[in-house]
Amino acid sequence: MALAVGTTAPAFTAKDTNGNTVSLSDLAGKTVILYFYPKDDTPGCTKQACSFRDAYADYQGKDIVVLGVSKDDEASHQKFTEKFNLPFPLLADVDGSIIKAYDVEGSSGYAQRVTYVIDGTGKIVHVDSSVNTGSHAQDILAALAS
Repeated sequence: MALAVGTTAPAFTAKDTNGNTVSLSDLAGKTVILYFYPKDDTPGCTKQACSFRDAYADYQGKDIVVLGVSKDDEASHQKFTEKFNLPFPLLADVDGSIIKAYDVEGSSGYAQRVTYVIDGTGKIVHVDSSVNTGSHAQDILAALAS
């Protein structure tokens, strides 16, 4: 069961695609799109990531940070990012601690496909747990506009 709107987003710190440390606390004041997905370079996950890539210009200039999260390691994220020209970082949640904190652990141990929108104060303001992988980035933009 995904976390509810109005909940304070659980703090996290993880390494990104390039080995940089990313903490939610460092992103205070920005809107964070935190999308969880099962596995790098699989058909649905690729469609979802590419939807964010293709809409990325629409996110720019709005103080919005897009972060993808899976249990894949940094090397896998680097290959996936390079292969599909992803302009945003992916977080390596190898031990699954972020996945557990956000209550999106699937029965197979992989992350369920759930996206959280976290406002600048650290509150969850939107949850999408019925993701359409092809239009996901536009769906999130529409939710932000409403």
